[in-house]
Formats: sequence, structure tokens, C-alpha cells
Amino acid sequence: MKRFAVIGLGRFGKKLAIALAMSGAEVIAIDKDRNEIEQIRDQVSHAVRLDSTDEEALKAQGVDKADVAIIGIGQGGQGFESAILTVVNLRQMGVKQIYARSEDPIAGEVFSKVGATDVIYPEIESAQRWAYKLIAPQIGEKIDFAPGYSLARIKAPQSFDGKTVMDLQLRQKYNINLVAVKRGENSKAKKSEKAGIINVPMPNTIIYQDDILMVAGSDADLTKLPQE
Repeated sequence: MKRFAVIGLGRFGKKLAIALAMSGAEVIAIDKDRNEIEQIRDQVSHAVRLDSTDEEALKAQGVDKADVAIIGIGQGGQGFESAILTVVNLRQMGVKQIYARSEDPIAGEVFSKVGATDVIYPEIESAQRWAYKLIAPQIGEKIDFAPGYSLARIKAPQSFDGKTVMDLQLRQKYNINLVAVKRGENSKAKKSEKAGIINVPMPNTIIYQDDILMVAGSDADLTKLPQE
């Protein structure tokens, strides 16, 4: 079981700590505010009030043995300085994976330079996800595998119903690749094919409305897929 240390229990840190704990992970939740600690105490493995700029205090709570540390300290006032010092402490303690929450790319660059292995931009990432969702509501789940490129899950629209992969010409028309097909519950496919997964769709594979299609391509090209 992975051990996580979540440092800074603002809105982001608190929700993340609780979500990790609900997934069965061991979570140490840390904040300087006693009220924040009291609110989360019963929802995580261990909650402790301390100053994360104090390396010895972190070690005393076993944070140096955490597999992953996430710094969610707010960056107003002296928060940014505290977050930087916390990253430095974690790096010196030998924590291998250190994620720092940042409000903007400039602060993110600073975190990377002092030792954060990755930077989280909750506000920016949330805005980007919602923008994409609003522009392309036909796209369900999306997994980014390279900058600007994704593997996405879409429900086959009515315009795809009864057409073969060759008829649809997804690569030629939209510059995307069809990776797999999962038959929809109300699919018109043969009984033997219903609820089945076609891992290698062939040119003569027929697509029916509401089939689930896994497609890969650039984010810009994925938005061009028809919604109806």
C-alpha cells in the first residue's frame, strides 16, 4: 500500500487527502491550522498539526518514509515561501515523488527547480477540462498520452449507425484512429456480439448507434467528431 503525505489542507489538499483515503491508501494529512486537522482527523490514517518548513518535525511523523508527498499550501502571504521550503525539505529527506500545487506557471517553474518532481495546476487544468467538455460534449473520458494527443471514449452517434469502419473513414475524414469497439447494451448487433469488445476493428466491422468507441488522435481533431 502506498503511503501519501498531503501537506496543506485547503480546499484542494483536503479533498485530495480524503479521496486518497477513500481509495484505501494510507494518508498523513498535515497543516498548521488546528481546525483543519480536527475536521479531517477521522477521515484519514493520521492527521497532525505541524509546520512543514521544520524538517525534523516532518521526520518525527514519518513523512520521510512516504512514497508520495503532495504540497497543497496556499500561496498567499508567506504561503509560497513555506511551500518552497517544504519542497526542499522533502527532497533532502529523500521523498522520491513530490507534487506541488501551483496557481500559475511561473510559480510552477520555481517548484520544479527546487525539487518538485511534478507540478499540479488545479485551476488551470479544471478550466481546460471544462472548456474541452463544452466544446466537445460527445467526448466522454479522455486520457492524455502526449501533449495535445489523447485516447478518448465516445458514444457512436446516429450518423454512424449501420456503417462499416471503411464507410466511416475516420482516419481520412477526421485524422483519428479507431482503437476498439464495445457494443452498446441496445446495440443492433448479433446476439453473439452484444456486450462484446472488438479489440481490433476491421474495415468490415459494423458500427451501431450507442456503441462505445475508443479513438486516438489530437485533441483538436477529436473535437471535430460528429455529435449526432
